[in-house]
Amino acid sequence: MKKLLPILCLAALSAATLVRADHHVQATGTFAGKSDHVTTGTASIVKTEGGYSVVLGEDFSLDGAPDPKVGLGKDGYKKETKLGKLQSKSGRQSYAIPAEIDPSNYNEVWIWCERFNVPLGVATLEAK
Repeated sequence: MKKLLPILCLAALSAATLVRADHHVQATGTFAGKSDHVTTGTASIVKTEGGYSVVLGEDFSLDGAPDPKVGLGKDGYKKETKLGKLQSKSGRQSYAIPAEIDPSNYNEVWIWCERFNVPLGVATLEAK
């Protein structure tokens, strides 16, 4: 078992490295809460072989809302960029950006309450 453990650890490390090697962070930012909501953590736009995604970091947290969605913006939220319902109020999560949306045209990631049409948080992105 002692000889097997280093091999297993090496295999796990190699798999993690391969997953990260094909992801390239294009831009990243830190959330600020809006509309008296507490939204914290990071957001990134990541390029993979399959296209682009918005990735919320392990440090992401939202205090709560009835209908939170994730989307992009350029100096304000753009409804046509809605990527989907927030998967969880905290932790790492990923949202595919449809091919028809060019992420380089946007400088923000938004958490938006669709039911009440109010912002919950925004991360202003800086190119990497």
